[in-house]
Amino acid sequence: MPAKTSSKAERTILQAEPLTDIPWLVHGFSTRLGGFSRVYGGGALNLGFTEQDSRNAVERNRTAFLSKFGFMKNGQPWPLITLRQIHSDLIHHVSKPPEEQLAGDGLVTETPGMLLGLGTADCLPIILVDVKKKAVGIFHAGWRGTLKRIVEKGIGEMGRYFGTLPGNVTAAIGPGIHGCCYEVGTEVRDQFASQFTYATELFRESKDSDPIRKKYPLLFLSARPPGHSDLPKKIFLDLVEANRRQLLDTGVPAENIAASPLCTSCRTDLLFSHRKEKGVTGRMMAVVGIRT
Repeated sequence: MPAKTSSKAERTILQAEPLTDIPWLVHGFSTRLGGFSRVYGGGALNLGFTEQDSRNAVERNRTAFLSKFGFMKNGQPWPLITLRQIHSDLIHHVSKPPEEQLAGDGLVTETPGMLLGLGTADCLPIILVDVKKKAVGIFHAGWRGTLKRIVEKGIGEMGRYFGTLPGNVTAAIGPGIHGCCYEVGTEVRDQFASQFTYATELFRESKDSDPIRKKYPLLFLSARPPGHSDLPKKIFLDLVEANRRQLLDTGVPAENIAASPLCTSCRTDLLFSHRKEKGVTGRMMAVVGIRT
């Protein structure tokens, strides 16, 4: 997904190029740059109410981020609708801001003048746009949500509420952890194998190189044939490909699916990564809305 950026000072919004051509659409993916949080390196644009950060700083960050879009309704900024994200396949249809925060990992709407938002720090934010029905959806896909087919179900929910046809959908997979860095356990691979016929294509294995073993192989002799203990294999999951395959299976054309090349774990200079930063990090936000 070639990314276009707009910035003021250091604050940057990433955009998916296929979506920028839709005149009625508002969308963007935040970075970690240009905020008011003193934690996470200072000057961080943390958009999530995390344990380490102050609520005041996060609220200032959100105001600054949303002001980049510049949209007003009755003299007020567009309302931002978010979720208490729970790594589920729960998707909510919203036509107005809810009275209480909803729990789940997906939002869909055809109502103009609102922004749907999701927080991420490794999991994938995925935006779906029905260019014919003028409807949008946004989904949070970590390995659990992906295993539960949240983006596939998102297409189904958009069909149920708006009459969306997969062939009319444009999809953007935002920055997240990629297959180069997303190490998982055998239990995750086994669960995917039980759900997807193509699961083997989503994983790769590698062995750590150990210079000490190479230099002193006799130290690692064992009773097991052929006489040396094996280094454990590492397993890596390609979340981007897993979600792309789900979109293809629903009927979204391959040319309508764009994915960011940015890996959160590789690019902690630009993005937050829960995995790379050992859980002490902020949250980015993906947003989508329909112009009035």
